[in-house]
Amino acid sequence: MELTTPTKLEFYDQMLKLQSKAILVHYFKGDDGRKALILDNTIFHPQGGGQPSDTGFICVTDSNLRFCVQDVRSKDGVVFHYGVAEDSSMENELEQGKGKEVILQVDESRRRLNSRLHSAGHLLDVCMRNVGFGHLEPGKGYHFPDGPFVEYKGTVPLNELQNKQREIEIEVNALISKGGKVS
Repeated sequence: MELTTPTKLEFYDQMLKLQSKAILVHYFKGDDGRKALILDNTIFHPQGGGQPSDTGFICVTDSNLRFCVQDVRSKDGVVFHYGVAEDSSMENELEQGKGKEVILQVDESRRRLNSRLHSAGHLLDVCMRNVGFGHLEPGKGYHFPDGPFVEYKGTVPLNELQNKQREIEIEVNALISKGGKVS
């Protein structure tokens, strides 16, 4: 399937926006058997940057149809909302729904958790520099709830490790208590 129009990403400008409207562009079953909706715009954050995707619901306006969004991915600027219709007998409505208005609802608790875990990775980067680890380069970040981490490239002498761990903890707590923006 070739789609040339990228999905407008509302979540970059309005991270706390959890409900929105969009137009259904396409509904299909992928090669992997999963069903997906493509919309003209979205507030659903796709998986990426070491962060899991949003979940939630997409409802067709003036209908009882609810599509449970279980996974969101982006490819070549197009966002794919994977999931299932709550009532599978209504899937035909999705197949015929191109051009219809839909209402998007993001799961707030999951969005906030994902956001906090992602921000914690940025906070750790600042603290690493502040305690003298500026020579270490952040590599892979994993901001999933089952065990978030950031890997760094470089070396630290073993005799410094324990003291630096405590310094990082103190620095993290100091920056959190100050408040401010994390970028």
